[in-house]
Amino acid sequence: MVFRLASLRILFGEYDMQHLQWTDELDTGIQVIDNQHKRIVEYINKLIDARVSHDKEQIATVLDELVDYTLSHFTFEESLMEEAGYPFIKGHKRVHQLFVKRVGDYVQRFKMGEDIADELLNTLKAWLINHIKSDDNDYAEIVRTNLQGMESGSKGGWLARSLKNIFG
Repeated sequence: MVFRLASLRILFGEYDMQHLQWTDELDTGIQVIDNQHKRIVEYINKLIDARVSHDKEQIATVLDELVDYTLSHFTFEESLMEEAGYPFIKGHKRVHQLFVKRVGDYVQRFKMGEDIADELLNTLKAWLINHIKSDDNDYAEIVRTNLQGMESGSKGGWLARSLKNIFG
């Protein structure tokens, strides 16, 4: 596997996680989704940098941005699945809901003063990779087919409107 999950190395007597590196094997073939996933990877990498700085305010800011962006991504992804008639959308939404709850628990622990950075980062990395490679790849073909039909048909403006509504 070319993707390098963050290995640990010792830096100034502390453990420092390496940044996530995007590889083509994580592509779903849906450019807008892949770009959003890459953006989530960027947020995770910013969280790694913030953790290294030990700046709790910076960690809180990045964590809030990561959560907000991920929620927007989930909403957009689910709208694509719904539009395409993906038959397992309820299960996929449930996976998203469970993840949101899990991350929400981390956020609450962080706000209570607990150092959750390493645990959260490991969870985020593992979850993102596994989710893309399994859950997201399950819907990718039906969504790609639907998007191609929309581009050639009269529904072509739906994607642009949805992107603008959700991501500005």
